[in-house]
Amino acid sequence: MNSDSDIQIAGDILEVPHLLQAPREHPVTVAEFAGLARSVAADRAQWEHLVRYDATTRWYHRLRTGPGYEVWLLSWVPGQGSGTHDHGRSSGVLTVLDGTLTERTERGTRALGPGAQRVFAPGYVHEVVNDTLEPAISLHVYFPGLTEMPMHTSAPAHPEHADADAGAGADAAARAAARC
Repeated sequence: MNSDSDIQIAGDILEVPHLLQAPREHPVTVAEFAGLARSVAADRAQWEHLVRYDATTRWYHRLRTGPGYEVWLLSWVPGQGSGTHDHGRSSGVLTVLDGTLTERTERGTRALGPGAQRVFAPGYVHEVVNDTLEPAISLHVYFPGLTEMPMHTSAPAHPEHADADAGAGADAAARAAARC
């Protein structure tokens, strides 16, 4: 056989298992964190029985932790919102499990229905609100784990005006998760 290619593969490429990466026990990339959120979302038996709705205060539950990350389950009754905030040094993945949430950012407003995901980096300023007449449930993965959530006194279009609601450890993470 005559070929113009300078590259030829000798043997079967599938016979080189040493070139394949072993599966990781915990996510480390943004894509893997988004995949973790999708897999938790798909396993309703893991989280559905935990959900509570509270009209007087935000409800949240830390569902899982791993090395360098946390997974939070949140419920949103009609009218509840996070306020305008960022997530300190944490990146995150927000996944809507049930209902519809509205996200407001400096780029505009978008409705997030079941299955919608938003991936964000540190410093991303947004507000999340349930402005429908039905409750909503969302899943939040933070990496590293959430230790602060600076609140912003202005709309998302003006992130330079911020008040810090800083804290550390699980208490700060719980307070921060309650608002996001």
